[in-house]
Amino acid sequence: MARASASGDNAAVVPTGLLLINLGTPDEPTPAAVKRYLREFLNDPRVLDMNVVGRKLLLEVVILPRRPRQSAHAYQQIWDRTRGSPLLFHGQDLVARVADVLGPAWRVELGMRYGEPDIGGALDRLIDAECSRIVVIPLYPQYASSSTGSSLEHLYTLAATKNNVPPLAVVPPFFGDDGFLDAAVAVARPRLDALAPDHVLFSFHGLPEHHMRAGDPSGRHCLASPSCCDAVAGPSRDCYRAQCFATARGLASRLALPDGGWTVSFQSRLTRVPWIKPYTDEVLPQLVKQGVKKVAVLCPAFVADCLETLEEIGIRAAEQWTKDGGETLELIPSLNSHPAWVDAVAALARRV
Repeated sequence: MARASASGDNAAVVPTGLLLINLGTPDEPTPAAVKRYLREFLNDPRVLDMNVVGRKLLLEVVILPRRPRQSAHAYQQIWDRTRGSPLLFHGQDLVARVADVLGPAWRVELGMRYGEPDIGGALDRLIDAECSRIVVIPLYPQYASSSTGSSLEHLYTLAATKNNVPPLAVVPPFFGDDGFLDAAVAVARPRLDALAPDHVLFSFHGLPEHHMRAGDPSGRHCLASPSCCDAVAGPSRDCYRAQCFATARGLASRLALPDGGWTVSFQSRLTRVPWIKPYTDEVLPQLVKQGVKKVAVLCPAFVADCLETLEEIGIRAAEQWTKDGGETLELIPSLNSHPAWVDAVAALARRV
């Protein structure tokens, strides 16, 4: 969203650019649109990290013949009749409100790693606006090669084709940032107070285990012991799983959740290779068996509600919860464009 301005004496203000990056969304909730999106997404070697031939075979023979229709049906369950994809319109709302908070000296754009609006177009608009520098915030709280790494690689590749590129300042993963955590609490606390859940589940997006091991510089620490993710330091400094646990600990502390009153899990498995554990779809039935009737689920890997929150947890997991004997599964909304999150994003941008 463009934000251009002038000072009181009509002298032009040289803006600072802010590029917010998220993963992306299909244009429509149709099999054809979802197929286009999945082909772009899953062709990324940071997402499916296998040889080119194997990736093409997996895509064209296994995934694309049937998953687009299944995913399109899921998208139809969450698609807003007026505004379309939740991930997109929440992102657009965030851009508008952050721009208002930052004021006329900033220009704010949204770029998606896959689909539209694309990172390239957003970068071009910021360059055309003659921004003095560009602050980049990948909207992924925890670092992963398949999200943050892929988005930054793509941005740098695009920037390398330009003759004149303003300095780029990238905001690091904000998994433990006070503003991020406090905003999540501001969203969650009223819902938790109203529900009074027996248990709180922090469900993060999952990743294959070999992605974690590939990011371990020591080659010996990752997933080698039950305590490997107890701290974000040393070999775990850039570990997605360790950062997820750090986010959960920060939220549990701020929400004053009792020991044993909360659990971390990982959702959205795609292939048959081992993914990081424990799995959300296995933890929830275990909680029912332990006598939990009311559970609240937060998804702190997502700053905007999307397919993985609204459909996977809010619809499918909630239906399965009641079938298994639970009473209530309540999905706590993502940060979206909550005022506390808008302020936190503006603070992150100003900090670098």
